[in-house]
Amino acid sequence: MDYFSIIIPFVGGLGMFIYGMQIMAQGLENAAGSKMKSLLEALTRNKFMGVMLGALITAVIQSSSATSVMVVGFVNAGIMNLSQAMGVIMGANIGTTVTGWLVSAVEWAKFLSPANLAPIAIMAGVIVMLTGNRRSTKDVSSIIIGFGVLFVGITTMSAAVAPLKESEAFRSIFVTLGSNPFLGILAGTLVTAVIQSSSASVGILQSLAAAGLVPFDAAVYIIMGQNIGTCVTAIMSSIGAKKTAKTAAAMHLLFNIIGTVIFSIVAIVLFEVVFPEAGNGMITQTQISTVHTIFNIGTTVLLFPFSDLIIKLAKKLQKADETTSDESKVLLDERMLETPGIALESAVSEIARMGKIVERSLSKAQTVMFTRDYQQILEIKEEEEIVDRLCSGITGYLVKLSSLALNEKEHKHVASLLQTLSDMERISDYCENISEYAEAMTEHKAEFTELGKQDLSEMFSVCYDSYKYALAAFADNDKEVAMKVIERESQADDLEIKLRSEHMMRLASNQCNTDAGILFLDALVGLERISDHSRNIAEEVLTA
Repeated sequence: MDYFSIIIPFVGGLGMFIYGMQIMAQGLENAAGSKMKSLLEALTRNKFMGVMLGALITAVIQSSSATSVMVVGFVNAGIMNLSQAMGVIMGANIGTTVTGWLVSAVEWAKFLSPANLAPIAIMAGVIVMLTGNRRSTKDVSSIIIGFGVLFVGITTMSAAVAPLKESEAFRSIFVTLGSNPFLGILAGTLVTAVIQSSSASVGILQSLAAAGLVPFDAAVYIIMGQNIGTCVTAIMSSIGAKKTAKTAAAMHLLFNIIGTVIFSIVAIVLFEVVFPEAGNGMITQTQISTVHTIFNIGTTVLLFPFSDLIIKLAKKLQKADETTSDESKVLLDERMLETPGIALESAVSEIARMGKIVERSLSKAQTVMFTRDYQQILEIKEEEEIVDRLCSGITGYLVKLSSLALNEKEHKHVASLLQTLSDMERISDYCENISEYAEAMTEHKAEFTELGKQDLSEMFSVCYDSYKYALAAFADNDKEVAMKVIERESQADDLEIKLRSEHMMRLASNQCNTDAGILFLDALVGLERISDHSRNIAEEVLTA
């Protein structure tokens, strides 16, 4: 037998299958990106809702590996806690069964035969792509073309392995995998770990089944191994991340291993004791989809009540503490750039986190201007350095994101985030400037008059409120709160003119120290600029 003539078309078919799946997933993600973001925002602490969400997202993007990478990234960024992550991980295993049902449709829906449907789908997709100008139309064409290419791939793989029906050696390999559960699970794990896609791995198994090569028992053990192998992508994505992110990856692995152990015991009893003859028959593509679905739904139903115990076990393995974090580290995973809509939400969360550090600095600046507390002055300077590092890292992430295939709305969103990031960084700079004015007051032994202190305190209060509302409006995309910023900024402008005029009169009548008077004016300018940048942030929300 000429194995070379079998391997080459098989590998080519696998490539088309994976490529078609990628094209279809990208089109689906682009078309449903905003809806997926809304679903993520609606995520609650209810793990059942997390299961539903994980299943839905995985069904859309056609990859449990991609969903698990997202989960690791969200946990790393602090968007999602481990309890929420557990629900999404369980749901992802259910959602990944969709691809298998698409492939097996050739058996239970004859009109969906790849030989008939694939060419029609590709041609229809190309026509839509060539005739449509809108971005949404292009996304639809990607979905249709991807679907067609996926079916061409599975047809090519099935045709390539058909001659292996005559190979006793190849048949004996699957008989061995069926009679030895450990080897069957290991085979499924290794193949899936190498190609990093359980959907593609199931597709390979289905193409072999279409040629009548796979015994029922071998398929069951291989499917269980595939679920373990798909954890490799999430484990790799957690390298270099926080311990909580590594814990999320460990949860995924533990969940699938425990499910595999339970169902392996059930399968061994079934094939060895109850129905020995059942394992020897050849499995069909539809039966593979059925086993895959039963295994994943069954594992979720069985382990859902014990999910908190799995989280605790994963924490012990990683020695994780969700409360510890390094503020200066940018918590954005570049692997999440594969799903731009979700990467945008992650960037929003990270900018909001940086914004909270700036708010803390502004609060301290208000204190040190009157107390000259040296420790807080140092803290403001340290926080400004943290903000600079975060700003640089987030900017780099957004630049990479902007170079991807985004729709017009997403491009505008990226530009808006870059502007907001710049405004927050400038406010942090002004906080540091104010801390330096406090140092200068100490150095020159200067003091504000009681009236000067009251005026400056009033300006601080208005400008602090302005930024506080701006941050809240940005984090929640709340236009009503953004309007409060506009009101406060107008108050700050009027107040700055009034206080400057009154202060100049005090200087002219020698009612205050000259050094203190100059620093008072500098602080007044800095606070007014803080209010201006807060308004910029609010206007980005209002024009979104």
